[in-house]
Amino acid sequence: MRPYPPIAEHGLIGDLQTCALVSSEGVLNWFCSPRFDSPSIFANLLDDDRGGYFAITADAPPGAGPDDAGAGSPEVVTQQLYLADTAVLVTRFLTPEGVGEVIDFMPVRDPRTVTDRHQVVRVMRGVRGTARFGLECRPRFDYGRAPHDLAFDGVTARFDGPGITAHLQAVGPVALEADGRDVRADVTLAEGERAAVLLTVCDADDAPPPPLGADDVVAEFDAVRDFWHAWIAGCTYRGRWQQMVNRSAITIKLMTYAPTGAPIAAATMGLPEQVGGERNWDYRYTWVRDASLSVRAMRDLGFTEEAGAFRGWLLRRLRDGGAPNGEPLQIMYRVDGDPYLTEEVLDHMEGWRGSAPVRSGNGAADQLQMDIYGEAVYALAQTGQVSNVIGYDDWQRCAALLDWLCDHWDRPDEGIWETRGGQKDFTYSRLMCWVALDRGVRQATATARPADLARWTAARDAILEQIMTLGWSDRRQAFVQEYDNTVLDASLLLMPMVGFIAPKDPRWLSTLDAMDGELVSDSLVYRYDPEASPDGLEGSEGTFSLCSFLYVYALARAGRLQQARYSFDKMLTYANHVGLFAEEVGLTGEQLGNFPQAFTHLALITAALALDAELDHTAGAA
Repeated sequence: MRPYPPIAEHGLIGDLQTCALVSSEGVLNWFCSPRFDSPSIFANLLDDDRGGYFAITADAPPGAGPDDAGAGSPEVVTQQLYLADTAVLVTRFLTPEGVGEVIDFMPVRDPRTVTDRHQVVRVMRGVRGTARFGLECRPRFDYGRAPHDLAFDGVTARFDGPGITAHLQAVGPVALEADGRDVRADVTLAEGERAAVLLTVCDADDAPPPPLGADDVVAEFDAVRDFWHAWIAGCTYRGRWQQMVNRSAITIKLMTYAPTGAPIAAATMGLPEQVGGERNWDYRYTWVRDASLSVRAMRDLGFTEEAGAFRGWLLRRLRDGGAPNGEPLQIMYRVDGDPYLTEEVLDHMEGWRGSAPVRSGNGAADQLQMDIYGEAVYALAQTGQVSNVIGYDDWQRCAALLDWLCDHWDRPDEGIWETRGGQKDFTYSRLMCWVALDRGVRQATATARPADLARWTAARDAILEQIMTLGWSDRRQAFVQEYDNTVLDASLLLMPMVGFIAPKDPRWLSTLDAMDGELVSDSLVYRYDPEASPDGLEGSEGTFSLCSFLYVYALARAGRLQQARYSFDKMLTYANHVGLFAEEVGLTGEQLGNFPQAFTHLALITAALALDAELDHTAGAA
C-alpha cells in the first residue's frame, strides 16, 4: 500500500449525506460521518501514520518477496471503474494467480431524513483463478486525535470512539482477527466465490446492526444500483459527451446533502493546491456561489428537483434574517445552514505529502464577497418566474435584499477567489451585483411583483457604466480583475453567460484574446497571476479546471468552435481514470486541490451543453 497515492487515484462513493474516497489500490482513506463536514474516521489521505484507513488489497502469491507484495507492486495490476451510470465503484486486481474484484458502495436509504447511521459495503469477488485479499480496518476517530476501544467476538468487531461507534461485520469466508485496537483478515476466494464486509457507523447509543447474510448483501447492491439508474434516467440531455456529463451529474448529486438540498464544494479538506504549500483549505461546506451556479447546470439536465431543493435552502438563509458578520448572507455555510465554520489548524497531521497546515473549518466564511448576491438571485430566477418558486413573503425578502444592495454594491471586498491580501474593487463582484439587480428587475416586471423598479434599474445601469469605464483597460483592451490594476482574471469568463455582454461583442472578443495570451496554457486556464496581483498567500498554484471549462463555454458562444472543441477534448484527458476532476491541474498534468470538486463538474456540464448546442446549430445551418 503506497503512502499518499496521487489525488486523482481515487473514486467517490456516498449515500447523499456523507461520502468516502477509495484509492485505485482498494484503500478507503477518506471518510467522515455522520455528515460530509463531520470529523474523520479514516483520513490516511492527510496523514499516513495517524489518519486511519480501511484497506482491501490484493496479496501477491506465496513466495513473492516483501518488496513485491500487495497492490501497486509488479506482481499486481489494479484497475478501477464505475458500474455504468451509478456510484458503485469496482476495483479490479490482476495477479499471477487470478483476478479479483472489490465492489464498494454506500446504500442510499431515505436520504432526505437526517441520520447518524451510515454504511459502507465492500464486496470481494473471485473472478478468475484464485484471488487473495488482505483486509485491514484501522479507524482513527476525530482526525486521528481520539483513541478508540475494540470489542471483538471473532465474527464482528466494534470500534468505540468518543460518542460514535463503528461496527464491522463479515459475510462469507472472512476470518476476522484482532490486531491491537484494529482488525485484519486474509481472504482467499476461488473463481465464483464472494465475501463481504460491512462497516456501519452510528451514534454510540444506537443499537448494533442486525446480522446479515449473502442474500442481504445482494439485495443492498441491487437497491443501490437501481437507485442510481432510476435517478440518471431523469437526465434529459442526449447530446455529445453523454458519459462524462452523466458522471459529472452523479458526482454533484453525491456531494449534495439530501436533507437540505445543499451541495458542498468538494468531498475533502486539506488537499493542496501546491505540493508542500500552504494553500490547503476545507471545502466540505456549501458556498452560495458554487451551489447557486449548480442550479443552472442541474436544471439544464432536467434535474429540477435538485435545483428546487437548493433554492429552498437559499430562501431559508434569507429567512434567517442576516449572517453573523452583519451582511444579509455570508459566502458559505454548513449543509444545515449553520454559519459558524471556525477554522482550526490540525498541527498533529502531516498533510498530504507534507503539505501543511491541514485546516478544518474555513476562516474565509466571514469575508465580504459581494458577488454572492448576484449568484443567489440568479439561482432564484432560474425557473423563469420567481412566482413558481417563492411566495409573497419570500419575494418581500428578496426585494428587501435588492433594496439593500442598491445602497451597498459599491464597496471593495475580498472577491471570488477569497484572497487574504485585503479588500479591493473587484470587477467580478460588481458584475454579479449587476446580475442581482438585473434579474430582480426582470422578475418583478414579468410577475407583477411590488418593487422599487426605478431604483433597481438606476443602480443596475450605474454598475454597468462603472464596469465599462473602470473595469475596462484601454491598454490591455480587456476587462480586468480590479479597478486599480490591469491584471486579467478568468472569473470574468462568466460575463457572457450571465448576459452582461454579448458573446461576440468586440470588447468581449478582445478580452478573450488577452486571456488566451496570458492565462491559457494548452487549453488550461489560470485564475489570475498572483505575482502581478498578490493574494496574501505564499506559493503558486496550478491551472483552475473550473476556468478551463468556462473558457470552452466562452469560445463556443463566441463562435470559435474548432478551438472550443479541441480545448474541451483536451481538458477531458485530464480527468482521472473514472472521470473525476479535482480543483486544479499541475504543471505536469497531476490533479491538485480538494477532490472531487463540484464547481469543476458543473462547469464541465455547462461547457458540454453549450458546445453541443453550437455544433448542432452550425451543422443545421450548413
